[in-house]
Amino acid sequence: MFEEENAQWGLVHALVLDGKGGARAIARTELDALVLQPQESLWLHWDRSHPQTRTWLRHDSGLNEFACDLLLEENTRPRLLPLPDAQMLLFLRGVNLNPGAEPEDMVSVRIFAEAQRVISLRLRPLRASDELLQQLAENRGPKTASELLLSMAQLLTEKVQALISDLSEVVDGEEEQLEADKRYAPDQGSLQQIRRRAAGLRRFLNPQREIYAQLARNKWSWFAADDADYWNELNNSLTRYLEELDLTRERAALVLESEDRRRSERMNRTMYRFGIITCIFLPMSFVTGLLGINVGGIPGSDSPYGFLFASLLVLALALGQWWLFRRLRWV
Repeated sequence: MFEEENAQWGLVHALVLDGKGGARAIARTELDALVLQPQESLWLHWDRSHPQTRTWLRHDSGLNEFACDLLLEENTRPRLLPLPDAQMLLFLRGVNLNPGAEPEDMVSVRIFAEAQRVISLRLRPLRASDELLQQLAENRGPKTASELLLSMAQLLTEKVQALISDLSEVVDGEEEQLEADKRYAPDQGSLQQIRRRAAGLRRFLNPQREIYAQLARNKWSWFAADDADYWNELNNSLTRYLEELDLTRERAALVLESEDRRRSERMNRTMYRFGIITCIFLPMSFVTGLLGINVGGIPGSDSPYGFLFASLLVLALALGQWWLFRRLRWV
């Protein structure tokens, strides 16, 4: 019931975390009079494209104009911006798992966070938020605002790991087939797509890794004592995934380079053979062309054995050239 009512306002969901791993849904109309208990936290997840979202954010959220402008700007990249009063703006990117979308066309989530409130905005559906809802429904979700941020980042990172593993498996398959069958032609379109995806992913994941490192170093007053360790572990995980992504990209390039080299070698061998054949037939063509000119005085023109002598001469030239090329190790 609340979801249908809230959707009219651009509010995807509004939840009050109970501090025990669960949450209760509330209506948009309850926000103005809502009073949180010390152990509770509020999570508001908005549709950034909805006009009511912009209206609420600028007039009813309590955020200043600067923060609203950043949350609503069209294009952005992963970033972390500390604000006064222990607040922050956190922009993260996740793999686009929506139907018909390219995974490297990453979706963004923009977050304003403070001790007991998290406001997140998305333009396209985000699988990580759906999984968080499932965890909260099962009373095993985040308990605080800081844990909510950490859980969101962990789920986004896990999706990256799955995609990179899939890309690596494709390259593994191409390498194995190339080693098993020397005549196998790798799927160049697939390998080029892998390289393009790797470049697109790295564009956003590298700054996101730096954000995790900043969150591990700069602890906010409302963070839990061990949050820094978890952020540092996320930083290490994303670093490892980026290294694997770079390795996958390089391996794809090596497979393509190997295929180009094989094609070049085949072409060189073919051209070499054509060159040898041309060298063999060139003197023979010269002799037959010389004897075929329509003028008087051609040797053997009046002899009944003239054609036989000419054929034997051409054959002797061919055998002599073959012997010479073998001696020179050209063939």
